[in-house]
Amino acid sequence: MKTKKAMKTSELLSRYAVGQRDFRGANLMGAQLKKVNLSYADFSGADLRGANLTSANLSYANLQEATLTGANLTEANLTKVNLTQTHIHEANFSRANLRGAIMPDGVIQT
Repeated sequence: MKTKKAMKTSELLSRYAVGQRDFRGANLMGAQLKKVNLSYADFSGADLRGANLTSANLSYANLQEATLTGANLTEANLTKVNLTQTHIHEANFSRANLRGAIMPDGVIQT
């Protein structure tokens, strides 16, 4: 299986700024996305291993089947995010807002 070329954080943010929300399968391993607004983005199947998403706004984002292994989501806004079948081993969700999120096992947080 061939690994996709990593997308630079600046490229992701500029695409998001002009309205792009489709980042399916993107390689964002180790990306520094602290305090970034990425609400409503589609990161399904994306590789976010080791990414720093501290205080990021990912509300209503689709992270289905994404890899978040070792990612830092401390204080992230994950309201209504879809985490179905997402790989979250060793991810840090400390003080993250998971209200209404669909968890990897399909359970909706209240």
